[in-house]
Amino acid sequence: MFVGVATIQIHMTAITSLKEKRSIVKSLVERIKNRFNCSASEVAHQDVKNSSIIGLAVVANDSNFVNQSLDTILNFAYNDGRFFIVKVTREVFPHSDY
Repeated sequence: MFVGVATIQIHMTAITSLKEKRSIVKSLVERIKNRFNCSASEVAHQDVKNSSIIGLAVVANDSNFVNQSLDTILNFAYNDGRFFIVKVTREVFPHSDY
């Protein structure tokens, strides 16, 4: 089994309230979860008006599939247009309990 994790730090301009920010972040997280069947959540900067960090996790039997999935998710986020991606970190590692 392979586990892929990634974080995406985003920056939003022209945001005047946390309500606007949360609307964008919630929309992004839900769209990623529904479209790519992965785990996604806002993991940091919840109370910062123009910034957020989204955490992602993908699990599969093949490391190539995990890497392709993360690439596809990151491309989807890059093409969103409502924010700028400041930083991306990612890691894929094997996990075995058997």
